[in-house]
Amino acid sequence: MKKVTVIGTGYVGLVTGTCFAETGNQVLCVDIDKEKVEQMKKGIVPIYEPHLDTVFERNIQAKRIDFTTDLEKAVQFAEIIFLALPTPQGEDGSADLSRVLDVAQKIGRILSEYKVIVNKSTVPVGTAERVSATIKENANVPFSVVSNPEFLREGFAIDDFLNPDRIVIGTSDEKAAEIMKELYQPFIRNGAPLILMDEKSAELTKYAANAFLATKITFMNEIANFCECVGANVDSVRHGVGTDPRIGSRFLYPGIGFGGSCFPKDVNALVKSGEKENYSFEIIKSVLSVNQKQKIKLVEKAKNYFGDLSNKTIAIWGLSFKPDTDDIREASSLDMIHALLTQEVKIQVYDPEATENVKTLLNDKIEYFDNQYEALNNADALFIATEWNVFRNPDFNKMKEKLANPVIFDGRNIYDLKDMEGQGFYYNSIGRKTILN
Repeated sequence: MKKVTVIGTGYVGLVTGTCFAETGNQVLCVDIDKEKVEQMKKGIVPIYEPHLDTVFERNIQAKRIDFTTDLEKAVQFAEIIFLALPTPQGEDGSADLSRVLDVAQKIGRILSEYKVIVNKSTVPVGTAERVSATIKENANVPFSVVSNPEFLREGFAIDDFLNPDRIVIGTSDEKAAEIMKELYQPFIRNGAPLILMDEKSAELTKYAANAFLATKITFMNEIANFCECVGANVDSVRHGVGTDPRIGSRFLYPGIGFGGSCFPKDVNALVKSGEKENYSFEIIKSVLSVNQKQKIKLVEKAKNYFGDLSNKTIAIWGLSFKPDTDDIREASSLDMIHALLTQEVKIQVYDPEATENVKTLLNDKIEYFDNQYEALNNADALFIATEWNVFRNPDFNKMKEKLANPVIFDGRNIYDLKDMEGQGFYYNSIGRKTILN
């Protein structure tokens, strides 16, 4: 059993703390938001993530996890201190480390004995050095700074943490390495590799992984767009390419671009890191450019179909950047909504989880519905922006009754082309032939 402190109870921090408690450790999470801390003490989970509430409640009941706003108490509590703080994209695209460095400075003033400080946040190469230097300005005791990037998928975060593909630990300190090995022992019993490397390599590993996956998604979107030019079927191409073991089938599904809290931010940050070293990531710059255009692909398709979109009503199914999350950060739906609003389009939306988050952003600029079919009322077309399971097998007859025009623009290719033939819809998806019923 280890005593673990997690500073920051956002998505990564809360999952990290809960999962370490689940494996028998004593965990103290600290956050500056007093109201949020009080809610978590009562067992209320502040974010939507499948299965998190169950594991969270179990560990609250077992008193293996607790919450505080007292940073000094949290630092003194544990031998291992995780920094799970926001590193948002700055105005120039680089990662903003102000929160990380501010906490590092405060930790330095509090330290009274050896601690392992772990960067769990996604941070640029060289951050461990900066954190170490910041702590050292005020600390009079030995400590170690470790890079331990997270590889969590929203919607699958609990399983990803408890059953990881790999664990990356960046440290040049043998003592810190042994402590981290002991902490992660329960997670590697099924054979997942624990990979030790230097701090800079660990920091870059996270950026490299996300940049590669973003590139893979964007490459397939370009192929899908070309399929529409020449009459090929991207489903067939994807299957033919994905069965090559050198490539694999994951992240080859075409759509309306990637979003979320990781890929856009991390890819931009990597480009900016390169610029600071006078290195230009040409492929990754192209990925960002293509992805931005892909996000409004359905708007372009609708303009080609209708001509003038002004005074049209568009229904949108799905607001979150992916299913099984309420996260709307960099969601393609938002880019589409903004593009449609500039053309005086009335917009009606439905999402199983993300509606409240969008309301705080857009207020009454669009109309919100609690039922997916009600969102279709007298709409000239339906846009599908997120592949929630609830959208996969709908009542097509009911959809036709509700829509003013039986028109679907599917940004996630959730319907089979053969199934759509004879349904009575104009059905336009990504990289496939258009059904002209």
